[in-house]
Amino acid sequence: MDIILALDAGTTGVRTVAVDATGAVTDSAYRELTQYFPAPGLVEHDPQEIARLALDTLTEVAQRALSHGHHIRALGITNQRETTIAFDRATGAVRHRALVWQDRRTTDHCAQLSAEGHLDEVRRVTGLVLDPYFSGTKMRWLRDHGALDGFAAPALGTVESYLVWTLTGGVDGGVFVTEPSNASRTMLLDLATLDWSPEMCRLLGVDHHLLADVRPSACHFGTIADGVLPELADVPITGILGDQQAALFGQACFSPGMVKATYGTGAFILANAGAHVPVIPEGLIATVAWDLGAFGPATYALEGSAFVAGAAIQWLRDELGLIERSEDIGPLAFSVSDAGGVSFVPAFTGLGSPFWRADARGVLSGLARGSSRAHVARAVVDAQAFQVRAMTDAFATAGVDLVELRADGGAAAMDEMLQLQATCSRLPVLRSASLEATARGAATIAGLEVGLWGGLDELEHAWSSSLRCEPGDPTFADMEYAQWLRAVARA
Repeated sequence: MDIILALDAGTTGVRTVAVDATGAVTDSAYRELTQYFPAPGLVEHDPQEIARLALDTLTEVAQRALSHGHHIRALGITNQRETTIAFDRATGAVRHRALVWQDRRTTDHCAQLSAEGHLDEVRRVTGLVLDPYFSGTKMRWLRDHGALDGFAAPALGTVESYLVWTLTGGVDGGVFVTEPSNASRTMLLDLATLDWSPEMCRLLGVDHHLLADVRPSACHFGTIADGVLPELADVPITGILGDQQAALFGQACFSPGMVKATYGTGAFILANAGAHVPVIPEGLIATVAWDLGAFGPATYALEGSAFVAGAAIQWLRDELGLIERSEDIGPLAFSVSDAGGVSFVPAFTGLGSPFWRADARGVLSGLARGSSRAHVARAVVDAQAFQVRAMTDAFATAGVDLVELRADGGAAAMDEMLQLQATCSRLPVLRSASLEATARGAATIAGLEVGLWGGLDELEHAWSSSLRCEPGDPTFADMEYAQWLRAVARA
């Protein structure tokens, strides 16, 4: 049968999935990605490891698909968005590890720009805020710290640009491209023109000649080179989306006002804002959802971003040893009726929407002699729902009417957490039938470009939910949320 492959280069691992003509995931392969923490607040990845894991998972899934006689029509790519890579297109050399979106080393630079009065300008042109989360100040840091010195063809890009360059041949003719959903996360893209902003490039000191060419999210970016991946030689790369925009697309949120919540490494809400640059509410940001090129105009989104969600579960597992496997969190957390007065604020790398405090740090409060592993685990899970409520409240304060949340991501497998979310945010929560909404979004936008699907209506009809949670009595949820906000103030 005809299938589309989706390469999902995430923060904690790299996955390749195969998607059939019904939009169902038929196969997958996954590799965990090494995390580097050189000092508190610093988070790095090895770009060459990302590329290697991409090739490994693509090869594994492609070989199985071909052995079953399937026809691989195209490849779609989705990725962690703001993570920044400096490399030499002439030699492939990488002198410094990638600066991950969670990395906070440019906090002082952002504070300086804000003190100089540039915030309104940044908001107007890019839709973002001055925060080290975004790529532009990371690019400047890499340039200033010698990451490009001596390179014959220096390049600054995000993960999808590096992967496309690698897959299409690398030093032997690799294509250096990006698209608006990723480019709009750099603090360098003009939301109105969908091209690099000379104004922002000057402000941040990033030469636009170092940046990738911006193309529509759905287009023919290039073909996979035979010398790179023989199993997929000449397969076209026809769709690219940043991971959160890919989840919005995969959740079939094609109409203005439709909203998705992803519970992954972080927690992210995106609301489809239509075909015009939206008015940006306080505490939220504007971004490009996708540019369908020949299939329609660019679509924008309003977004709320919490930097740490599932990453806190990894922290419980790896640093504290409270659980052996990430999937143990649900049974442990919901073995107690509530967190027993314990509150957890996962501000390991600052606080995102709607607080935007890069200087915040994690807080575990309300501990008593009777506090148990289960209470701490419950507080960590509850914090995911509370962070999302803080963002849905910001949407409501701005007058943006949310009708329902379409949920995906690993933590969305916990029924009890989604019920808490529905009650806390006073919205119905629908869990996608496929929790792999991100990969599904990358696959379906790529399949749209090669004609596997006829249009957005067809993709919308293929979406379904596996669980619907209606809001319950909010009394106790509101009390616990108020307690959590007091812990946020301490953070």
